[in-house]
Amino acid sequence: MNVFLIYDITHDQTRTKVADLCLDYGLDRIQYSAFEGKLKRTHQEELMLKIKKLLGKKQGDVRLIQICHDDWEKQLLIKNLAPAESKVVIEET
Repeated sequence: MNVFLIYDITHDQTRTKVADLCLDYGLDRIQYSAFEGKLKRTHQEELMLKIKKLLGKKQGDVRLIQICHDDWEKQLLIKNLAPAESKVVIEET
């Protein structure tokens, strides 16, 4: 299942550990606090349990959002590539 995982975590060390955990699960970073990728439901639940444990009582908001295949394919995307490439790509995936 396609997912977005976004978070707002105030504690620096915890935020870094959550990002590393997302990468360990094969998610791709799309912004500093946002990841996307494919995860089976069991892996989604496992990841969220690990994040909950890392977060403990520290302030934070973590959201893992499933997106069906049809809606994922309809997403609109703008990528402003590196200055050396200097072009804007607008693609419908």
